[in-house]
Amino acid sequence: MRELIYLDNAATTWPKPPEVLAYMVEFYKENGVNPGRSGYDRALEAEQMVHRCRTTLCKFFGGGDPDRLIFAYNATDALNQVIQGVLSPGGHAISTNLEHNSVLRPLWHLATERNVEVTYLPFSAQGFIEPDDVKRAIKSNTKLVIVNHGSNVIGTAQPVGEIGRICRERGVFFAIDASQTAGVVDIDMQSMCIDAVCFTGHKSLFGPTGIGGICVGDDAVIKSTRWGGTGVKSIQRTHLEEYPYRLEAGTLNLVGIAGLLKGQEFIAARGGPALIYKHEMELLRKLWEGIKDIDGVQVYAAESLDEHIPVLSMNVEGFEAMNTGTILDVDHDIATRTGLHCAPRVHEQLGTAEIHGTVRFSVGLFNKHEDIDAAIHGVQDIVRMRK
Repeated sequence: MRELIYLDNAATTWPKPPEVLAYMVEFYKENGVNPGRSGYDRALEAEQMVHRCRTTLCKFFGGGDPDRLIFAYNATDALNQVIQGVLSPGGHAISTNLEHNSVLRPLWHLATERNVEVTYLPFSAQGFIEPDDVKRAIKSNTKLVIVNHGSNVIGTAQPVGEIGRICRERGVFFAIDASQTAGVVDIDMQSMCIDAVCFTGHKSLFGPTGIGGICVGDDAVIKSTRWGGTGVKSIQRTHLEEYPYRLEAGTLNLVGIAGLLKGQEFIAARGGPALIYKHEMELLRKLWEGIKDIDGVQVYAAESLDEHIPVLSMNVEGFEAMNTGTILDVDHDIATRTGLHCAPRVHEQLGTAEIHGTVRFSVGLFNKHEDIDAAIHGVQDIVRMRK
């Protein structure tokens, strides 16, 4: 059996670094107790590890108070907390056609059930949101602007700094979905005027599934939308207002947080996001150059790879995306993602919804040049089938 060529890192990075896996197992084996609930040594060590992770991630995102680094189940959970905690009936939100369903569906429910108005901005032919469009869309009742930092379909990285400065000038809460960028693109909340960074742990932060969070700006206000145990002030009937308890309820995912902490150390040992990005984009450029001019191949929103993350979507004329992906898998042992990628508005604007989406290649840190050579060869083979 041939070794799998994994080019689906936008879904989750794989394999995970061995040191991350080893640390998760060892920490949970030795200190897998409930953090913040008791005063014995192992409970204190668990709480100290959680605080180290909060502090490290807060610094990583350019945040302020580490207690405002909130742990969640994943980016979807984090985005729901922000969207539902900022918007109220009669409010207005601005988002984009680049969003994942983790943003689109909460906004849809608020629009249909709680009288929230939503404006969706289209992207350019090159795949970018124009900051001036955001400025023009802001109204007196605009409470939230939420933007996908890096598209999980077409791979474009949005000008969040420019958008953030517009929102800051107008007093509008600005949040980003950093699912595809956290760990591979530098994010500085303060210079980019971002009020909340929503992230997941299992992609370019190299942690496991089931952990994510929000880095909340020092002056940002998000209402609690869930209530329960915190381990402190148990006599109090109402949920705590102070961070991190304000947005956390119940026992934390300790083993996931341990993986996130070790993932941060792994990224630092590899030279930080900039060097990881350089490696991944070098491979993506090789793939792009190898397939973009093949007759019968359409690559979407990639006239250049400026302001791009290592994600590329394409189709072969005459083949549905699912069929192309199946051939790459069965005949070439190449794993890609096909379909609508949980981002239907992107495909509606591209015109690919009618043909059931695209084939997405997403490069990761552990990919090699030989993987890209194989992917180019696989696409060439499928094109030859058309004749």
